[in-house]
Amino acid sequence: MGSFEGKTVLITGAGRAVLSDGKCGSIGYGIATAFAKEGANLVLTGRNVSKLESAKKELEEKYNVKVLILQADINDKNDNEAVVCHVMDEIKKTFGRLDVLIDNAQASASGVPLKDNTTEQFNLALYSGLYATFYYRKHAYPLLKETKGSVINFASGAGLFGNYGQCAYAAAKEGIRGLSRVAANEWAKDGINVNIICPLAWTSQLEKFQQAYPDAFKANVHIPPRGHFGDSEREIGRVCVQIASPDFKYRTGETITLEGGMGLRP
Repeated sequence: MGSFEGKTVLITGAGRAVLSDGKCGSIGYGIATAFAKEGANLVLTGRNVSKLESAKKELEEKYNVKVLILQADINDKNDNEAVVCHVMDEIKKTFGRLDVLIDNAQASASGVPLKDNTTEQFNLALYSGLYATFYYRKHAYPLLKETKGSVINFASGAGLFGNYGQCAYAAAKEGIRGLSRVAANEWAKDGINVNIICPLAWTSQLEKFQQAYPDAFKANVHIPPRGHFGDSEREIGRVCVQIASPDFKYRTGETITLEGGMGLRP
């Protein structure tokens, strides 16, 4: 029996992505796999329905868990509050509970210097990342309060260290860190812990970044001291499982770098 059997985990941006070598290339999907192996029922959201359907098919067949998929796109043109409220309504209808919220979704125009960044590009990062985190956090709270659940948000070394060509992405991610610390403070009395992970994993998004912006990639992305980029399931997803477990309930408001030794800071 897995440690999350009978529990429900919501992961945003969890469609299945594939690297050029055929391996899974999505942090969200790696996290979903790690929780599925622990018996958790899953709610996966994203923009791309085919990627969500692919994730659902594989996870249900391999791990005998129930997976609810919902298309949900937070942007500057949608009624975002209604989008997220629909997700929560479907969770209540399907599972009746929510134990873990993982805000992983993020889009951005990486590699564009600040002086060349457009409002449209800046909004893409803010809405898909920071605003999405705000809306999911706000509307998941009543369900998380019932289960004394856990929240895990994703930030980045791009924000911690001010990486070149990442102004919109860094702004969104640092906003998410600030929002998470406030939630950790306000919700501690309700038994909800909130933490932040800054990951470095080899994903299809990073692979595309390398292909589209080779100069920015060389300036910002280096092999970690551990000698490899993180594995989305084993080295990111498994840590999420641990942070969301009862053993880590006292830990809240913390930023955890999973960058193989590259995220060193005072």
